[in-house]
Amino acid sequence: MMPNSADRAFESIQSESTLPSRSDKPEEACGVFGIYAPGEDVAKLTYFGLYALQHRGQESAGIATFKGHEVHLHKDMGLVSQVFSEQKLKELPGDWAVGHTRYSTTGSSRVVNAQPAVVETRLGKLALAHNGNLVNTAVLRDELLKINAQMVTTTDSEMIAIAIGEEVNAGKNWLEAASSAFHRCEGAFSLAIATPEGMMGVRDPNGVRPLVIGIIEGATANAPTRYVLSSETCGLDIIGAEYLRDVEPGEMVWITEAGLASFHWAEKPQRKLCIFEMIYFARPDSVMNEESLYSYRKRIGRQLAIESSADVDLIIGVPDSGIPAAIGFSEESGIPYGEGLIKNRYVGRTFIQPTQSMRESGIRMKLNPLKDVLAGKRVLIVDDSLVRGTTSRKIVKALREAGASEVHMRISSPPVTHPCFYGIDTDTQDQLIAATKSIEEIAQQINVDSLAYLSWKGMLMATHEDPNSFCSACFTGEYPIPVPERVKRSKLILEKQPVSTLA
Repeated sequence: MMPNSADRAFESIQSESTLPSRSDKPEEACGVFGIYAPGEDVAKLTYFGLYALQHRGQESAGIATFKGHEVHLHKDMGLVSQVFSEQKLKELPGDWAVGHTRYSTTGSSRVVNAQPAVVETRLGKLALAHNGNLVNTAVLRDELLKINAQMVTTTDSEMIAIAIGEEVNAGKNWLEAASSAFHRCEGAFSLAIATPEGMMGVRDPNGVRPLVIGIIEGATANAPTRYVLSSETCGLDIIGAEYLRDVEPGEMVWITEAGLASFHWAEKPQRKLCIFEMIYFARPDSVMNEESLYSYRKRIGRQLAIESSADVDLIIGVPDSGIPAAIGFSEESGIPYGEGLIKNRYVGRTFIQPTQSMRESGIRMKLNPLKDVLAGKRVLIVDDSLVRGTTSRKIVKALREAGASEVHMRISSPPVTHPCFYGIDTDTQDQLIAATKSIEEIAQQINVDSLAYLSWKGMLMATHEDPNSFCSACFTGEYPIPVPERVKRSKLILEKQPVSTLA
């Protein structure tokens, strides 16, 4: 069971969170978590896992627990700490569980679309948590409607669950049904799935979105090995689980009382991990390719300094995601690093709007400059990405008002010129500033003295991995999984279906 220290930690974080507003960044789709741990408080362990994955999605959260055919579910809009209380978690008994924290990509942001998606089958209920985005949603939906499938949400995630259920109802067992359903899905999907018999962890043949396996030590003859699935290793760390390995592209792991079994359901998997996971999305303390992402982000900062240095007095980073690269830039260039912007980490989405006079006076709720650090200095500010440019312009304005004599900007990724269809919520191409403007025009628009981006080659070289094992379509427009034109037109393609056919 959970120790008292975990109970105290749970109480202490209840008051920390409010809904964050959308930043001037690409937004992640979601985080998934699963745990198979008979005899443990799996609901509370899942709560902590989702809390560690909160950065991956802040719109809704949910947990489904299983004890054989007995299933308990709670999900709602809001942050993990808002959706769950001690009492709610006590109402979720079980031996294994899956959880989800969501940012909408396919399917709008409303409570019916919160996950896990739960579907009834002849073998009992299944609960599915999904990170990623299918690109054949319209085709799969039409297939399911032809067999009178009952869809209650507008998400591709529910369609995956229904497809598995239909295969089960046709007479297949869980593994056969899941494999058949996955062959009908095109796009990105990392899944944690709970059934009455056990839990699955699955990745698409390209492994676009991450999924790792952890193990909790201390198994006994009466308590089998306890396994954990998580989008990132930070979800393992928070509950004291040890990283075992990644779920491989095209792999399905099956976790039951007999242990962990592995099946490769895809014939020709080809790794294409989203490079933005390494640059920005995943937490810097998460481990990929046997090192923390903090180390990679420092390294791309060093590479950025090699490619695009500047004659300045001070290097600063945009909190928090730009700081590792700024430190790397400083170390490579020899220019001092300092904190020039302070982030209010407790600011979230507010429904109380500032008055016009407040706006005119420059109300700053998230970032505030340190005037005594910046006054009279030639400043170079490092950020991880520049998508629309709106926030960057405000930051530059604040730095100049704080007394910076020059403001230069460096971006530790290449220009984002194409939207993502694999689980990142980006604008249409005409809204991406680098798709419509030159670097000089962008510099003028955000009012910096100079602007430079990391090269595509430098970004990939710094991974110390095979460059062909990453998806970088948002920088190149070369999509490893073909995207139908109708999907390119709208992420809310399922919303256009009449409600009567989805009810």
